[in-house]
Amino acid sequence: MYMAKVVGSVVSTQKDSSLVGRKLMIVQPVNSDGQTVRHEEVAADTVGAGIGEYVLLVRGAGARRASAEAVSNDVNDCSIVGIIDRFDK
Repeated sequence: MYMAKVVGSVVSTQKDSSLVGRKLMIVQPVNSDGQTVRHEEVAADTVGAGIGEYVLLVRGAGARRASAEAVSNDVNDCSIVGIIDRFDK
């Protein structure tokens, strides 16, 4: 799993059928200090996260299984699976 901050959303009217009905969010990966790492990416939201919230991401096969509506030909490669309440170090 990875940590990220939701920084925006994506609207796409033309997309693969496996993405229809999914909220697509722009996420900025962060470390446990909240500092950005790597580049922004798009993640399918499965938990109702909002802009400004810190979230947990999964990638690859885990991302494709994160949604109850997942199908065998799902093109999703990054999913939001949790909302972070706080960082304890």
